[in-house]
Amino acid sequence: VQFTVNFDHGLCFFVLPASVFLNTLTPKFYVALTGTSSLISGLILIFEWWYFRKYGTSFIEQVSVSHLRPLLGGVESSSTTGLFSSEMSVVSLRHQPHVIYCLPWNYQKTCYVYSAHHRYTWVTGKEPLTYYDMNLSAQDHQTFFTGDTQQLRPEDAVMQKAWRERNPQARIRAAYQAIEMNHECAAAYVLLAEEEATTITEAERLFKQALRIGKNGLKYNTGKDINLLVYIKRRLAMCARKLGRIKEAVKMMRDLMKEFPLLGMLNIHENLLEALLELQAYADVQAVLAKYDDISLPKSATICYTSALLKARAVSDKFSPEAASRRGLSTAEMNAVEAIHRAVEFNPHVPKYLLEMKSLILPPEHILKRGDSEAVAYAFFHLQHWKRAEGALNLLHCTWEGTFRIIPYPLEKGHLFYPYPGCTETADRELLPSFHEVSVYPKKELPFFILFTAGLCSFTAMLAMLTHQFPELMGVFAKAFFSTLFAPLGFFADKMESFMPSSFWHQLTRI
Repeated sequence: VQFTVNFDHGLCFFVLPASVFLNTLTPKFYVALTGTSSLISGLILIFEWWYFRKYGTSFIEQVSVSHLRPLLGGVESSSTTGLFSSEMSVVSLRHQPHVIYCLPWNYQKTCYVYSAHHRYTWVTGKEPLTYYDMNLSAQDHQTFFTGDTQQLRPEDAVMQKAWRERNPQARIRAAYQAIEMNHECAAAYVLLAEEEATTITEAERLFKQALRIGKNGLKYNTGKDINLLVYIKRRLAMCARKLGRIKEAVKMMRDLMKEFPLLGMLNIHENLLEALLELQAYADVQAVLAKYDDISLPKSATICYTSALLKARAVSDKFSPEAASRRGLSTAEMNAVEAIHRAVEFNPHVPKYLLEMKSLILPPEHILKRGDSEAVAYAFFHLQHWKRAEGALNLLHCTWEGTFRIIPYPLEKGHLFYPYPGCTETADRELLPSFHEVSVYPKKELPFFILFTAGLCSFTAMLAMLTHQFPELMGVFAKAFFSTLFAPLGFFADKMESFMPSSFWHQLTRI
């Protein structure tokens, strides 16, 4: 197409070619244009959705954050000194936070758990424990009670097989077989206390019998005997706690921590915190927290949320969101809110269980730090303590979501702790039963670019369909749209002509 343009009309050399070009287009062009646009936007949408499903973020968003924003000076380097706050836990695996938090921990909070699980299965027809969780427990019992290098006695070999049995009746039969071989087999009595006992009183009797045998065997001073003795004493303390003898349970736990100070990895202090909260001995709770809520020690939901509960309890009975918005937060209220933010950053799944926005289930035998399994276990045993503190749940409800405005997004770094590990979802799905809806953080909401691409794809597909059905009519609409789009340029050209001398346009035409 040969265009002859009169440059004496200023900027109209943009408008006139466009008008001539539009007038020469046929309806087939509009059909091809809208169809091609729909295809391209659809391909972009499919790629964005695949990338989001695999990596949990938008490809366009990640490129803009990772490559474009640093060029504009909008983000710090991840290796900047002082990236983490001084309140962050200092651990040896500093550069491997996922390794730290994605290892399941044995969670002992109650006694004769298997009997409770059996009753749950009988009533609901659902299995509360997963095969992965039970397999971890079997491994724990084998290494904890029999050891790896010690020469196994016949009854120990039977008990090793018993721990691996998945059928409860088979485990019980194996325990009786071990007792027939040796009446002084403490591990067999432990299994019977947890598997066969139907009441806490009966379980306590069997644990006391196992304790007597364990003390007799302690003269050999082997690692297996010490581990077995600690396990039995801890279970007896839990039995006393369940039977209402809470002060006796507290004394047994304190004695156990004093007698075996190197076994801090068993987290007996968390059992102690729960018992002290039941006694409402908040000063003693604070004393335990002062020892274990240390910057150099690993954290847990029990530590972080108990600290938040104590600070919230001091102000929650008189807290009012309306009054706080008018006058601002006092120092004590600010400390409580910051403690809640700290706890939520460590484990963001807990508030929904405490606020009963999600239903509770029986906790698994193993938990994942900062995961949904830890949140279920904590809320199951500590919800009553939050309800007992007047207004504590109200303060939590008003403030917990503010944590997510503090934490940088995307989670390339944390605020007080390491960035939340993305591996927790996979591990939690193996620890928690299939009928439980696993809580996921950060919630994989659809990014803006996926929504935008989906809207663009739908819009262009609709245009393509309309253009294919009504090509002449859509051509008229397209010409009218572009004419309206270029009309301001024509008006601007007329204005420019009145200000510029004709010699300027003459020179421009020559160029």
